[in-house]
Amino acid sequence: MKQTDQTLLEQLHIGDVEISDRKQLFGIDSTTIGSLQYCKTLFTQYIDQVVDDFYNVLTSIDDNTVLIGDADTLARLRTAQQRYILELFSGPYDAHYVNNRLRIGLVHKRIGVTPKLYLSAVKTLKDTLISILRQHETDIERIFHIIEAVDRILYFDTSLVFDTYIRSLVSEIEIEKHRTEVYARGLEEKVEERTRELDMLAKKDPLTDLFNVRAMNDILARELARARRSGEKLSLVYFDVDNFKQINDNFGHERGDAVLIGIGKILERSTRASDYAFRCGGDEFSVLVLGDSNGAEEFCQRLLKEFALMFPEYSISIGIAETGPSEFMDVLELRQTADAKMYQAKNQPGSFIVK
Repeated sequence: MKQTDQTLLEQLHIGDVEISDRKQLFGIDSTTIGSLQYCKTLFTQYIDQVVDDFYNVLTSIDDNTVLIGDADTLARLRTAQQRYILELFSGPYDAHYVNNRLRIGLVHKRIGVTPKLYLSAVKTLKDTLISILRQHETDIERIFHIIEAVDRILYFDTSLVFDTYIRSLVSEIEIEKHRTEVYARGLEEKVEERTRELDMLAKKDPLTDLFNVRAMNDILARELARARRSGEKLSLVYFDVDNFKQINDNFGHERGDAVLIGIGKILERSTRASDYAFRCGGDEFSVLVLGDSNGAEEFCQRLLKEFALMFPEYSISIGIAETGPSEFMDVLELRQTADAKMYQAKNQPGSFIVK
């Protein structure tokens, strides 16, 4: 059930038994109730004086005047205070009475009345009531019993008010805890996302957006281990741009970078989802093709065609190293073999060498 569908009594789990226990705890018995009801007529008659005296004292304290704020608010507070005082002497002190007191506590907490200011106001009210009582009651013994009864009912009320203060504070803590947990989860997700992004950036070549050598060694080691378990073949394609230094020397590094960027785009289009493309450094590139050299050769045909269309004035040399399914090279041997085949291919421009 939503909180807004419950009374304060229900939210604080205060039932008839709890109310009875509190009355007993604060000594609110039939004698106390009788003493309170005896002076109802007196305080009804002098209610305006009680409220005037009460707010004269209250508004002399700067903290209270800041909370009250203006004349209209003070007028509403005076009306509410009259009702509150008369209820003190009216009885019966039942669930309806208790719920009203709980609401008073909730309102005071919401408008920022601190416990010390609330207790100060209770003391001011008690002093005001006793002053009026002594002016108009001559029976000393009766005055004593009434003062004792007023003490008890004010303690009873204050315990209820402070229950709502405590409940509000606990609710605020729970809300802030929830907000903190949500913020922390969001922060953790952002950190994880940023960590993934940084990890990916550390594995990518900034010019071509292909995997770099660091990532290449990790991926080759992983895929070789997987191929050993599954008994599959792997092929590593190595290629570079023929006479790349002359491109930089004759046309500048901007032209050289444009060729490298173009190769990155070609590899993005030409490789399958299961393949991995790397920039090994300078103008050297490699592609890991899962499966035997037939798939690698098909890839190389696509690569040659795409490169010739984009850069007809240049050429590339390609070597392919195949490993598995029974015996496997390690990462270094696989790379060195593919690299060696690439250099062999330089004697046969426009073709590729396969081990």
